[in-house]
Amino acid sequence: MRPDRIKIGILIFAAAAVGWAGWNGNVLFLPLSAAFPALWSLANSRRTAAAVSAAYFLSASRGLPQGVAQFYASDILPGLLLWLSASSVFVLVHTVFWSRQGRLPLRYLAAAGLMAVPPFGILGWAHPLTAAGVLFPGWRWLGLVAMTVGLAGLTTSRRPAAAVAVAGAWLWSAASGTGSTLPPAWHAVDLHLGASLGRTSDLARHRDLAATVQAIAGMPGDVVVLPESSFGFWTITVQRFWQRQLIGTGVTVVAGAAVAGEDGYDNVMVAISESESSVIYRERMPVPGSMWQPWQRLLGGRGGARAHLFANPVVGVAGARAAPLICYEQLIVWPILQSMLHDPDLIIAIGNGWWTSGTSIVPIQRASAIAWARLFAKPIVLSFNT
Repeated sequence: MRPDRIKIGILIFAAAAVGWAGWNGNVLFLPLSAAFPALWSLANSRRTAAAVSAAYFLSASRGLPQGVAQFYASDILPGLLLWLSASSVFVLVHTVFWSRQGRLPLRYLAAAGLMAVPPFGILGWAHPLTAAGVLFPGWRWLGLVAMTVGLAGLTTSRRPAAAVAVAGAWLWSAASGTGSTLPPAWHAVDLHLGASLGRTSDLARHRDLAATVQAIAGMPGDVVVLPESSFGFWTITVQRFWQRQLIGTGVTVVAGAAVAGEDGYDNVMVAISESESSVIYRERMPVPGSMWQPWQRLLGGRGGARAHLFANPVVGVAGARAAPLICYEQLIVWPILQSMLHDPDLIIAIGNGWWTSGTSIVPIQRASAIAWARLFAKPIVLSFNT
């Protein structure tokens, strides 16, 4: 076998290994994703750069085919098609910006920038920038700059020195721990109700959830956070039920719900206490394909979740300013960075991952959210249904 083919094979295998290990749901392993720009820069042709990009992205997002099959209760084919379609954006951007003519650091930064913001950033999963929270905890925006410089350095002839620097920061971070903090008086609830959450919204379900809240909240002023879809469709009946349940407690409940409209619905966070209730957040980026279906309007149809791309980056809850992230938003870059521009007091990250059973998707969501919280030194509340 020719030496150049052996090199190509090694690069593709390494990219797949990095994608698999870096995005396994353990926050400490996220820095492995920083190896991707180095492998991409070592490609000897645009075709090889495309293969390396595909190997990394497909490996990192390997749980998608199975998850989609479970979501739609279908065979694996729709999931495979969505998996390949999503990867095509990442591969296209990194293939176009690769060049044999040099200036690879600037070219990589351009590609990484495009994958961090809409429209390409809508499918910007597995972004190496996420590792900044592991390598530079508490550095905030300076940490993001340092990570960006490090990624660019890994595409140059000085990549060994850049790799040593990244490895040193990684070891220091691992030694100092990666725990996330829960704000005082805030309580996160994880549920294990499977697909019924959000689909079964009868009175018995709401009574069970209310009993859970009452068992956890101990003091007036406590805030209890429930996962995405916990309240089902948000109606006046649901509102009145929960306000009755909270009479005399002084407790605020934050929960996921859906608000129906004429041309679709909003995936939202609701805050409710005995005296007031409101929709505090409308999801900026619902899951493309299964929830957000913009082509429906182009075809004259209706339905699907609406995307509020740059709306409500920070919301008020019980006297605190919170950065809200619902499900898919934890996998991409711009929602959290937009929120951090407003310097919130904490992060609220909720999800409904019943359809991800047997995959690493929910652990990856958690790891990503924790990494961003560590970077900006923010307390984080995580609440998921599985």
